[in-house]
Amino acid sequence: MISYVRGTVTGVNLTSAVVEVGGIGLQVLCSPGTLASLRHGQEAQLATSFVVREDSMTLFGFLDEDERACFEMVQTASGVGPKLAQAVMAVMTPDGLRRAIADDDVKALTRVPGIGQKGAQRIILELRDRIGAPVGASGSPAPSATDAGREQVLQGLVGLGWSVKEADKAVDAVLADGNDPTDVGGLLRAALQKLGKA
Repeated sequence: MISYVRGTVTGVNLTSAVVEVGGIGLQVLCSPGTLASLRHGQEAQLATSFVVREDSMTLFGFLDEDERACFEMVQTASGVGPKLAQAVMAVMTPDGLRRAIADDDVKALTRVPGIGQKGAQRIILELRDRIGAPVGASGSPAPSATDAGREQVLQGLVGLGWSVKEADKAVDAVLADGNDPTDVGGLLRAALQKLGKA
């Protein structure tokens, strides 16, 4: 119903951004990686997926149409709703998801909070023939989930106003505390707590 939104970013927090479109502020739920690309006061365009439930209407935002397509595809698997699909896109790139499904990589999918081994196996079984092959350059190695997660958290903190040096120090500190390096949301919350105390 709402394919994309374009307008001025008037607010960014941990889970969502507000984009002003035609004098109306639309709240768009986004992954940390998407939020990290947004800057207060600047214009942005996000591909969106409008999810309507009995008790809610929610707009999810993505960097591009490929990410949105994967978000919507994952929801066609049994037991996967929009929140879990968003968690998948927060932890994995579209090609990372396609690669995990093509390679029967249950371990990669279980890095997503809320997906256990049986859930991962079900997603692989149900989406294998429909999600397609990775579309990126076949010769380039994919970044590890740890490196990708760390980079997303760094970008998120910088996007929220901290310097690269402060963000780097906070992420190093929370990783040293034993936090899961692939749990982007958890790392971001822990890093913000560290920075709040500093």
